[in-house]
This record gives sequence, C-alpha cells and structure tokens, in this order.
Amino acid sequence: MINRSKYQYENRRYVFIAAVACVILIFVARLIDLQLVNNEYKDWADSNAFLKKTLYPARGVIYDRNDKLLVYNQPAYDVMLIMKEIQPFDTVDFCNTLGITREFFNKRIQDIKSRDLNPGYSQYVPQVLMTQLSTSEYGMLQEKLYKFPGFYLQNRTVREYGYPNAALLLGNIGEVSKRDMENDSYYARGDYAGREGVERSYEKILRGKKGKEILLRDARGRIKGRYEKGVRDEAPVSGKNLKLSVDIELQAYAEKLMRNKAGGVVMIEPSTGEVLCLVSSPTYDPNLLVGGRQLGKNYVQLESDPLKPLFNRAIKGRFPPGSTYKPAQGLVFLQEGFITPQKLYTCAYGYPYHDGKPACHGHASPLSLNAALATSCNSYFCWGLHDMLDNRKRYPTVQEAFEVWKKHMVSMGFGYPLGIDLPGESRGFIPNSKVYDSFYKKRWNSSTIISIAIGQGEIDTTPLQICNLSATIANRGHYIVPHVVREIEDLPLDSIYTHPKRTSVNREYYDVIAEGMRSAVLYGTCTGLYMPGIEVCGKTGTAQSTSGKDNSVCIAFAPCHQPKIAIAVYVEHGGFGKTNAIPIARLMLEKFFHGDVGESLRFLETEIMNRVVL
Repeated sequence: MINRSKYQYENRRYVFIAAVACVILIFVARLIDLQLVNNEYKDWADSNAFLKKTLYPARGVIYDRNDKLLVYNQPAYDVMLIMKEIQPFDTVDFCNTLGITREFFNKRIQDIKSRDLNPGYSQYVPQVLMTQLSTSEYGMLQEKLYKFPGFYLQNRTVREYGYPNAALLLGNIGEVSKRDMENDSYYARGDYAGREGVERSYEKILRGKKGKEILLRDARGRIKGRYEKGVRDEAPVSGKNLKLSVDIELQAYAEKLMRNKAGGVVMIEPSTGEVLCLVSSPTYDPNLLVGGRQLGKNYVQLESDPLKPLFNRAIKGRFPPGSTYKPAQGLVFLQEGFITPQKLYTCAYGYPYHDGKPACHGHASPLSLNAALATSCNSYFCWGLHDMLDNRKRYPTVQEAFEVWKKHMVSMGFGYPLGIDLPGESRGFIPNSKVYDSFYKKRWNSSTIISIAIGQGEIDTTPLQICNLSATIANRGHYIVPHVVREIEDLPLDSIYTHPKRTSVNREYYDVIAEGMRSAVLYGTCTGLYMPGIEVCGKTGTAQSTSGKDNSVCIAFAPCHQPKIAIAVYVEHGGFGKTNAIPIARLMLEKFFHGDVGESLRFLETEIMNRVVL
C-alpha cells in the first residue's frame, strides 16, 4: 500500500526546490544585467563620485610642399550637460546668452534623449548640447555658468584655413553620424571627423588619440580635485602632421584662371606622381564650412547651387576626353603592330563630308602618325581602330580584338580609379565587348563604335586620368599613382605612391608619341603652348557634349626630355581646345617654370581671368 502522505511530502519538496532555484536564477540574471549588460546604475554610481572628462587631442596640421601652413587649429568650446544634474534654471536667460531659440534648445534636448539618434544615452554621463562656441560666446556663458547647474564647458579645437583655396582637396570636418559611431568605437556623440578631401582620407592619422581626466566630487557634486592625484588620467596624443605635394601658389593661380568656368586643372610631377595642383571649378572658400551655426547654412547654400561647387570635377567628373585620347590610341596600334610610325592613312574615313567629298581639315593627305597627332586628324585613328578590330586573320571575332584594346587602355590607367589618396574618385568608363553585344545584339564592328577612336561615344575619363596619361607619356611608359600627400610625420607613405606601374606598351612607342605631341606644339594644333627655351609637348581636344557647347580640353608635359611637369585642363562648354584649355595650360606652365607670367602674357592672363564660360 502507497504511503500517500510521504508521496505528497516528496512532491512539495521538489516544488520548493524548484521555486528556490528559480529565485536564485532570477537574482543571478539580474546581477549579470546590472554588472555586465546595463550600465545605468554604474553610470549613476560613478557620476555621484566622479566627473570623467574627455581630453581631445590637437588635430594634425597640414602644410603645402613649400611648408606654407594650409590648415591649423584654433580653440573652440562645446557646451556639455549631465541630464541627471540639471536643476530648474532660467531657460530664457540661457538661450539668450548663447543666441539660440527656445525651440532649438528643446529640439536638442529631445535629440540627446533619443536612443536612435544617440546610442548608449545615459542621463548620468556627459552629453553634447552645442559644439564649437566662439571665444566671445564662451566668455558670455562662462560668466553665468553658476546659474545653470548640470552644464559645463569642454575645450575643443576648430579648423582654420590659411588660404581661401583648395577647399575640395583639403576637405572639411563634420559631426559624426550614428553610422560613424557604430563603425568605430573611437567616436562618441558630438565628435568630429573628416568628411571630404585629405581630412577624410587621412582621418585616422590626423585625429590623434583622446585622453581622459577623472575629477573627484563631494557629496554635493562639487569638484574637489583629481581622482588619485591624476594617476588614472591619460594625456591626449596629437594627430600627425601632413605635408602635401600641392603648391598652394599654383593652386590659387589655377583657381583664378578657372573663375567663372566649370571644369578642372590637374598638374602632376611625372617622376614622383605628386600632384602639384588639383582644381575643380567652381569652388568655394574652405572657411565657409568651419564650425559655428553658420556652417549648416553655408553648406545648404553650396549644396543647392546648380553649378555644384561641392562636386570635385577633377577626380569625380566623367567627361569624354576627345582628341586627348588619340595618343593612347596610337600607342595601342603601335604595340599591336597595326601601324608603324611611317604608316600612312588618307585623311578620310568616309566622314565628315563637305560638298559631297570627305573633308580634310587643312592638312596633307595621306599622313603619318606624327602628322596625325600634330594636326589631330580624326580619320587616321579611325582607320587604325578599323584595322585592329576588323582583322579576322589576327582575331577570330571583334569581341576578342576589342578586349585586347581595352586591356591596353586599362594598363594606362583608364576604366578604373587610379587610386589617388582622396575619397570618391570616379573610375570613368571604358566599355567591354559585352556592353556592345548588349547594345547591338552581337552584330557590331569597328564602324559601329568608331567614335571611340577619337575619345567620344561611350568613353568617359576624369581630368586626373588624362593628366596621368600625359605623365605616363612623359615617363615613356610608366606612372606612379597620383597622390596629394607628400610626407606623413614619422610614418612612411603607402607603397603604391612610391612604386612605378608600367603599362603594356613598349617604351620605344612612347618616344614616337612624344615626338608627335612635340610637333603639335611646333606647327600643329597646340602652337599656343610654345615656350621659348622649353620643349613643350601637347595635345588638344574638342569633346562633344550632350548638354551644350563642346568641351575644351588639352594635355601637355615639359620639357620633352627629362620632364618636370604634366598638365591637363578641362573646360566644360569651352569650345575648341585652343580657345580656353590651351591658354590656361600655357599660363600655368609659365607660372610653374618662371614663377610669374611676363608682360607678353599679361593681356592673355587678364582676358582668361575675366572670361565667363558657364
């Protein structure tokens, strides 16, 4: 017979044990939450005893290649608050002191409390109310700070610019976003980071390392000194300084020449890949995007400008290169053996026509490669592309021939970003055979796409890429990836900015192209680049635009042997290459070699600076 009372006792015991175990598990889970997961109570406890202040490092300063100071730091101040310590105060007086509205103040408080906008928010730890107060604003608030318990001032720095130039190259800094904080634990709400240009691409080098200061409070929350006499404090480490390859005087001069024009000017030292000038026009004064409440207003105005001054055309703009692409075409045809320097083509590919006959634009026919480069003969390069792409003895299909052509173009730096140390570089566009197979259902040949022979059609390049082509020809077949930073304090440059990249074309063919570009300056389309005593090599371009007048383009390098500089000028809707691009390039070369333009060029300088091409 079953002892029912004993059985019931055993059941109650198990229930009791289970209940005790559940209570213990609940306590353990709560302790884990309090100790490891939820920092609210820890923050509360710490805030009663300590005030932990972040010490911000000085951001690295930036010089040009001649040690002229371009970007430096000035003191600024942030208004901080600890929500739990705020006591009733005169909000109107507070807002008037800072020159803000009550609506702005209330909105900032709401944003601070929002865990979506402010991940990790705690009412016990310091939060940023306002950033980058000026010295005068700081002084007015400091006098009244005793009236506003829970608020204090945090020392910071703000960027200042020594010149009103190179805004897009230098970039700017802005307040970090939620994504920035999620991607990098270094950042907290209210921190600033590089947003564009050098400031962004070298952010981790420029920003330095934060420090901290732990201050001891008494029972009433008053600061009583440093905790443990500052043993646990950490000093901030300043960011590294940068020396750019840019010559700010050349940069400023190019910006003057490009005033009231849209386009870009790029100058590269061929032997090093260092960028001496990188201008996008229109541009703006970098001081417009420095701190204070005017920053947002100025940014909105720049962003809404239809001429897009915030868009870096020099590295992001995609434009047809026009006839500046012909040297690259000549190199491919020479390398593949479809032409020789002596090869003659008639100056007619079946177009354009004049009075029923193929037109030759004022030069002899047939002509050699040298003469074709000098006179910028379209038909010569159309014939070359025809002979390469439609040669079925050499290539079974047009697709195979085209891929060989494209491979050479990619080796010269087209179709992909070159890798300049600035954010957002465009790849341009060099189509592959699949693009044309899709367009023409695999029924196409050289005549179908003949416009690419003269840098039109589907071909898009950036001003940086065509300048790099000029530098590559100057080097007779290699280039070093263009870069704007010359030296980093106590650190080496990335190896891609010190090691040359060779193209797929033999050196001897570059000599042929350089001679043709020299002929263009001596008696062809680039005579406007002629400089006594300096052998300049050049190539013009007049690139058709789908949105108006043709674009004016040119590339050049000098001297022909042992070259010191390569340049590209692109003026949107500037007409013929010789109309705007050539004069600008000529003046820039004069400035580079002689430091100033002589009296003989003063009239041209004035005319170009005052010319409006928009």
